[in-house]
Amino acid sequence: MTDLTPVINAFIALVAALITAFVIPWVKRNTTAQDREDFLRWVEIAVAAAEQLFYATQGPEKKEYVMQFLEEKGYTVSEDELNAAIEGAVLRLHRQLEEKK
Repeated sequence: MTDLTPVINAFIALVAALITAFVIPWVKRNTTAQDREDFLRWVEIAVAAAEQLFYATQGPEKKEYVMQFLEEKGYTVSEDELNAAIEGAVLRLHRQLEEKK
């Protein structure tokens, strides 16, 4: 079986670079610091809830839950912005869980 880990790692690095280069500057230009802080806090809450409510294999369901949660809070964001915020929140959540071990 072919090991796809290097390809996946390269893809993740590319996505992170694109987010850093384009999405983050756009968000900063179009929102206040407090708006961003509030949005990211709601994303973290939604991600933590999705992690608790769904199984590990239910990625699409988790994402849909987070999107619906944010829409109920009045946030409408692009797919790229949402993906960046979710990935950041998941990373922070996993780091917090690792620190507690």
